[in-house]
Amino acid sequence: MTSATHSSLFPRVPESADAVLDGLDPEQREVALALHGPVCVLAGAGTGKTRAITHRIAYGVRAGILQPTSVLAVTFTNRAAGEMRGRLRQLGAAGVQARTFHSAALRQLQYFWPKAVGGDLPRLVERKVQLVAEAAARCRIRLDRNELRDVTSEIEWAKVTQTVPADYPAVVAKTQRDAPRDPAEISQIYAMYEQLKRDRSVIDFEDVLLLTVAILQDRHDIADHVRRQYQHFVVDEYQDVSPLQQRLLDLWLGDRDNLCVVGDAGQTIYSFTGATPDHLLNFRSRHPNATVVKLVRDYRSTPQVVHLANGVLGQARGRAAEHRLELVSQREPGPEPAYTEYADEPAEAEGTARRIRDLIAAGVPAGEIAVLYRVNSQSEVYEQALSDAGVPYQLRGAERFFERAEVREAGVALRGAARAGGNDSLLDDAEGLPSQVRAVLSTKGWTTEPPAGSGAVRDRWESLAALVRLAEDFEQAKPGATLSDLVAELDERAAAQHAPTVQGVTLASLHSAKGLEWDAVFLVGLTEGMMPITYAKTDEQIEEERRLLYVGVTRARFHLSLSWSLSRSPGSRGGRRPSRFLNGLRPGSAALGGRGAAGTGGIGGGGIERPAVAKRRRRGPALCRVCGKTLTDAGEMKLMRCEDCPSDMDEGLYERLRDWRAEQAKGIGQPAYCVFTDKTLMAIAESVPAGDGELARIPGVGVRKLDRFGAAVLAICAGQDPDDGLGGADEEV
Repeated sequence: MTSATHSSLFPRVPESADAVLDGLDPEQREVALALHGPVCVLAGAGTGKTRAITHRIAYGVRAGILQPTSVLAVTFTNRAAGEMRGRLRQLGAAGVQARTFHSAALRQLQYFWPKAVGGDLPRLVERKVQLVAEAAARCRIRLDRNELRDVTSEIEWAKVTQTVPADYPAVVAKTQRDAPRDPAEISQIYAMYEQLKRDRSVIDFEDVLLLTVAILQDRHDIADHVRRQYQHFVVDEYQDVSPLQQRLLDLWLGDRDNLCVVGDAGQTIYSFTGATPDHLLNFRSRHPNATVVKLVRDYRSTPQVVHLANGVLGQARGRAAEHRLELVSQREPGPEPAYTEYADEPAEAEGTARRIRDLIAAGVPAGEIAVLYRVNSQSEVYEQALSDAGVPYQLRGAERFFERAEVREAGVALRGAARAGGNDSLLDDAEGLPSQVRAVLSTKGWTTEPPAGSGAVRDRWESLAALVRLAEDFEQAKPGATLSDLVAELDERAAAQHAPTVQGVTLASLHSAKGLEWDAVFLVGLTEGMMPITYAKTDEQIEEERRLLYVGVTRARFHLSLSWSLSRSPGSRGGRRPSRFLNGLRPGSAALGGRGAAGTGGIGGGGIERPAVAKRRRRGPALCRVCGKTLTDAGEMKLMRCEDCPSDMDEGLYERLRDWRAEQAKGIGQPAYCVFTDKTLMAIAESVPAGDGELARIPGVGVRKLDRFGAAVLAICAGQDPDDGLGGADEEV
């Protein structure tokens, strides 16, 4: 069968309507043939949802059931709409309208405004932030640049949730929303902003939807005109629909039900913008006669990646979790996801950079590798590590760390303080480099405690906090360093990372990675406080963080690495804990309960880089048992020694273990590494365990593998023949 995610660059247009259906799997074909009445497609990550809905439209057009100009397909980004139009042309269905909600609404508004209101449509304001700034000034409320961005985003949220200024404080209280300012102040600014727009006859992006809704509600003749034009509707990413977009869709439909929606509640990660999965989850109650099709065949990721993705959502709670999709990989097996615990953040970044360099050397293109993190401020240490390793990279959805406005401003302030030296009153009570940096950056927005909630203010604080941490690490590495020394270090780092953008490894936040995929994905910084993020307080906020991790996992096609660090900087006490979302999934961890939770041995066989069944988490870094050097490489941590340190491995035992492993792999029809990796076999042959406890302490031997293969491995180590049969190989590994 043809893969759902890859096709020729120049495919031939199908010769007939039936040919459009060629290559679809049974569920995709069911979607393509469901051309009448309401249709709900629950499509998991990598299951070919765009393929299914474009072939559905194309089949309907080619079979004469749908008129191209009567179909309106809507999605959320111009990129997605463009991709949909391109695929429809390739399938011989040119003429179908594929647009974003805003683009479709703006065309209708421009066409009907003269008739509905008279005159020309008011000018669309390009940057509402300037108008919000003026509104705040008129209300005598002072906002800095980042607060201004956050208040602007809050006004946008209020409008897409159809919340008027007077109701905003009550809605914030009811929904437990973390407002960036006093809700009463935001309500005041919001009301003044709306007044300024009316006075100047301008509209904003959200008004496009609001005004289109108003015209369709008030003018039945115009609504009838639109409904005669469009008879069939398709909505992609339906879990991201806001209440305002749903209202517009209802008005487009009228009393008809020729609607096909596609979505996955497990990928709802934009609730802060007003998106809600409720419309998707309530679709069958609103349309009792709806055809519901589930797409669960995953064409993107290997069984190992899909197994982990299912495990992440398997522990979810709440309404969205009740409708989760259990994906089934359609790809050949690949490597197990790798779990790596590092001593500190720099070690995690350096270890990640080394692994990436090894992948590139093995033939994986740099453009097919991504490092994904929770917040943009985490990028700096990875930018530095990749630069040091000579690996090209590019940032997605964010500026490079040293190009961010707040970082540039901080650099100017630090440089000025360094020049002033003892003449700067800011530094009078500051002893030591970190204290001096904190004193200077406190004038730029840094505080000892982070601001509440998310948004631009929090992003700015995170960037400044990263500079404070860098100063602390710099002084620890170079005792007695001055402010001038730190400024020179910052200049060197900035210069090293100002090279022209090249095609390289992608650095991106988890939110900006939605809709993308790579051959290899590194999910980094997976500690409590970052995943889930500190300001996720309510149960629903926690569950959205879990879904964010799920989105990250499902971006990987073949290689997947998950890592965390025990401390922030070298030498610090390792008090951090891995993300709760990995409990029951990473080897050696116990599940916290929840439907479908995995057992104590973890679902992956990749092996965490520390004893898998230890009752207590080992504090501090792993050390080479030969030379005592700190280990950060996954393979070295399995062996508990440096690669170039002398090995005391029993070669004969190693070969017997390899022969036994080959028989097990053949019996279960899986690659040999699914039983044990080479490094794990080497560790066994070096330590020659005499019992279950000693075998269990070897990284890569989890509880499940100990139960299935432990007796046979220990028998081989004792010089005996393993038990007859496959030793548990009839079970899934």
